[in-house]
This record gives sequence, C-alpha cells and structure tokens, in this order.
Amino acid sequence: MTMWMVRAGQGAGYIEEFEAHSVVAVGWADLGDISPGVAREAIIQQFHDSGFASGNRSKVAAGAGQLWRFLNEIAIGDGVVSYDPNARKYLVGEIKSEPTWSPDLMEALPRARRVEWQTSVSRDALSASARNSLGSISTLFMIRDDVADEIQALGAGISELPRQETLVESEPQPEDLFDDARARGLEFIKDRVTLMDGDEFEELVAGLLRAMGYKTRVSPKGPDRGQDIIASPDGLGLEQPRIIVECKHRTKTSMGAPDIRSFLGGRHPDDKGLYVSTGGFTREAKYEADRASINIALMDFDSLVEAIVENYENFDVEARALLPLGRVYWPI
Repeated sequence: MTMWMVRAGQGAGYIEEFEAHSVVAVGWADLGDISPGVAREAIIQQFHDSGFASGNRSKVAAGAGQLWRFLNEIAIGDGVVSYDPNARKYLVGEIKSEPTWSPDLMEALPRARRVEWQTSVSRDALSASARNSLGSISTLFMIRDDVADEIQALGAGISELPRQETLVESEPQPEDLFDDARARGLEFIKDRVTLMDGDEFEELVAGLLRAMGYKTRVSPKGPDRGQDIIASPDGLGLEQPRIIVECKHRTKTSMGAPDIRSFLGGRHPDDKGLYVSTGGFTREAKYEADRASINIALMDFDSLVEAIVENYENFDVEARALLPLGRVYWPI
C-alpha cells in the first residue's frame, strides 16, 4: 500500500483537529484555492508571486512539490499517518476523499482530505531505521515501503517484527538539509529522554535550570506537596525569584486542568511556577494556567528539548552524564 506522511502544521499544532475532524490538511493559504491538475510549474510561479520564503528557490520548489503531491499524487485508498509528538504516536488511517478547499475547518491549513483514522502506533515501538526515516521535517512525503509495512503490522497488533536497528539514510528530501537534520536530532533526544525514569527526569530538569543560572534543590522521594524542584538564586528558596517546579514524565498522558489547579494550591503569591510534562497539556490546562493568580509556565516535551539544546553548553557534569550530546557543525 502507498502510505503518506502528512504533518499537522508546525509543531503538530493541529493534530487534535486532524483526529477530531477525520482529515489531513496542508497550508499555504495565501495562494488561495488551487484545483487538482494545475501544472507544477504554475504552482511554483504562484509561490514566487506570493513572496514565499523570500523567493528562496529550493524552499519554493520544496513547498510547491509538496502541495502538488497533496493535490494530485495522493489517491483515495492510500494509507496516511500523522505524528502526535505529545502522545509520541502516529495516527494511521486511509484517505477517503479528493482534496477540498476548506478554510472554515482550519484557516491556516485550508486544503483538506477526509481520512478514516483506523489505529495508532507508538513511536517507541518502531525500529530505529523507521524512526529515522520518519524524522524528516517535510510537511508531506511518501513513506518507504518497508516502513509502511512495519507501521501496518504494528497497527494490526503484530509486535514481533524483524528489526534492523542500524540507522539508515533515508532518501533526500527537497528542503533545507540543515533544518531536516536538526529536526531528526531533536526527535532522537526525545527518544533518549523517554527512556529515563522519573528520578532521572527530575535531575535533568534541575540540570537545565542550573544551566539557566539558578541553584536547585530536588525534593527527596515521597510526598512532595506539589513540588519536585525548587529553583532560586540562592538555592534555598529564600531569594526571589523562587520557582516551584512540578515534573511529570508520562509521555502518553496529557496534564489537565485539575492537575494545574492541584499544583497551584498552596502557592505563595510571590512564587513562580513551572510545570514540565512530556505528555503535554490539554487545552483546558493551558486555559487554567493563563488565568492563574501566580505566574506559571507550561513546558511540554518539544519546549523542554529546545531549552536543553539552547542551554546545553552550560550543563554541568551531572546533567551531561544524564544526557550526553555532541555538537555538530554544519555549513549554512
């Protein structure tokens, strides 16, 4: 079966809409409605006319190629997957319609195809070579046959698969290779963090805060009264700002509004709050944080890894031992 990856916008921000509305969709809304059958060259010209990517020829060609494939190459009956980074799972389904112009559904992603979502597959269940090939940042691309077979088998409940754990180089995609390599690297860092237990995860977050200039105190095991870490200038929590940190390392469980309310209970008015969740947060949780009486920041898995990469040069020996990373220099 031909199988496609269609990403749910930047950072998979529309994955809930994909699942709720049973669709996959792509953007480039500024181009307006484009009918299937329009020549690829004409689409490229529309990209140029719109000023997309400041006329960067490789980015224009990549975007136009992906849009043309969505309109013309994807067929009814093809398989399709889309990645949910918070749940660390790939939604797996089947294309059920031709493309439609549907800005009322998702304004930023107005070109949609109806999908019957059938199952989901955990990223952690896939072989390393499959994870590597799915790490491309392309909005849309055709999945390799062997990876499509693996996804289908796992979706059908077949867990014992022949594995080739050696990372293989996937076919080059027509976009900026630096961004692609960086996106793959971030996903591999998330894979490594996922393997940590709860105590290691708390120590990693504490290491990040130390790299950002704070001194930290990690709560001992046992009831922590809603605080896993206290970060402050003096390390004792006596000087401001005092940041109370809650860490939840549950990659398949999003934190909800009750979790945020529980965390906020008993906080001092001058406290700052940081809630770190590898499973992300529900919309209700984000609303609860926005209306909280104290300043509270929510850090999901993507934000955590971005912060780790940004501050890794300042990590101390203990934090680096938890998550060893190497710098790669790339011509730009």
